[in-house]
Amino acid sequence: MYKIDFKNPVSVHFIGIGGISMSGLAQILVKEGFKVSGSDQASSNLTKDLEAVGCRISYPQAKENITDDIDVVVYTAAIHPDNPEFMEAKNKNIPMLTRAELLGQIMQNYPSAINVAGTHGKTTTTSMLTEIFMAANTDPTISVGGILNSIGGNVRVGSSDIFITEACEYTNSFLSFNPTTNIILNVKADHLDFFKDLDDIRHSFKLFVEKLPDNVGTLIINSDIEDYTYFFKDKHCHVITFGSDPSKSMYSAKDITYDEFGCCTYTLIKDGVDVDSIKLSVPGIHNVYNSLAAIATAQNEGIDLSFIKQGLLNFTGTNRRFQKKGEFNGVTVIDDYAHHPDEIEATLESAKHYPHKTTWCVFQPHTYTRTKSLMDEFATALSKADKVVLAKIYAARETDDLGISSADLANKIKALGKECYYIDTFEGIEEFLQKNCINGDLLITMGAGDIVKVGEDLVNNQ
Repeated sequence: MYKIDFKNPVSVHFIGIGGISMSGLAQILVKEGFKVSGSDQASSNLTKDLEAVGCRISYPQAKENITDDIDVVVYTAAIHPDNPEFMEAKNKNIPMLTRAELLGQIMQNYPSAINVAGTHGKTTTTSMLTEIFMAANTDPTISVGGILNSIGGNVRVGSSDIFITEACEYTNSFLSFNPTTNIILNVKADHLDFFKDLDDIRHSFKLFVEKLPDNVGTLIINSDIEDYTYFFKDKHCHVITFGSDPSKSMYSAKDITYDEFGCCTYTLIKDGVDVDSIKLSVPGIHNVYNSLAAIATAQNEGIDLSFIKQGLLNFTGTNRRFQKKGEFNGVTVIDDYAHHPDEIEATLESAKHYPHKTTWCVFQPHTYTRTKSLMDEFATALSKADKVVLAKIYAARETDDLGISSADLANKIKALGKECYYIDTFEGIEEFLQKNCINGDLLITMGAGDIVKVGEDLVNNQ
């Protein structure tokens, strides 16, 4: 496999450079002195940022973009073998790396490589760690799967030995990584277009733990995960636990209270002893446990609690994570990336502590396989809203060959006694909400697709 060496910068071409992860890796290489080019289907804010720092980006993808001066080509799982640039790189025998392989190789240039994994909570926890490590002036390099305003985007390139990144399990990409510290927030059934079942997912996370270096690697794991010892029982590494039960968690919380916007304050418990009061600036009890993972990681890296508290207080969220978009007709509009039943439930629980009359959840299911395999779980989670509006399923990487639609999910929700509407166009949804939401209501647009446009249109066109 081709080896990326920061001491020997070369010419790297990214197929699909506009993706949030790919653009972040490109930014890191640019700032390390590499010559970076790339291509995508269309220009975006992320590609414009790359062009501004000297990247040559072509639109759309074409074989002519693979020039003879390119030393290595990077591509994502979304790129198929019939892609013209992929085929041309193969024809020219140019070394090729997947996005995950490149990320794993970048890690090898940092003595401290911290990976944040889990079915959900990765972006939030990575962002919490970013704020903490920045408050402590450790000058870390960060790659996060969302836009974090405090670093002006999705990547920060520092000069220290610390690298912090999200580690996604989809297509087993995190098994290409080279971590020194692994964080496992939760392990749930998801990405069932790739994994066979939950046992298959758990096995993948176990292999992820095995990537840690023997004796010197650290695993930080949520003890609320069923049979959590399974993941490390055969591994020689340092294990730190966090979770809701102080009897089996090194880090835990008690006396959890909410402010008027649903943000929590709690007493931090470490090894059964009350330590200090922790205040968060993001809503929801799920963020208490994300913050415990961040605290455990930071303390393991030797960061003082005063910096940890300040960093957590500084973190006010990332784009598309319970993000207030504005108001229309006295209705507060929130947008959230939640696209798994557990995430939906956590977001709607957070909303209960936010000032409002009626909670409207406008949900766009993400992929046919996820919707079909978790249909009952989606219905149960969404029924925690007062009223539900469903958009068409966002296909993403899939085609509609499973014979299901959002109408099936709507029927499940109605069977649970909840008011639910399926409207198949964004224009129809916006018109319906304009007529039915009233002053004081809370409207949450939710999903990993483009449902955010609905809330933005309502705010911008009032």
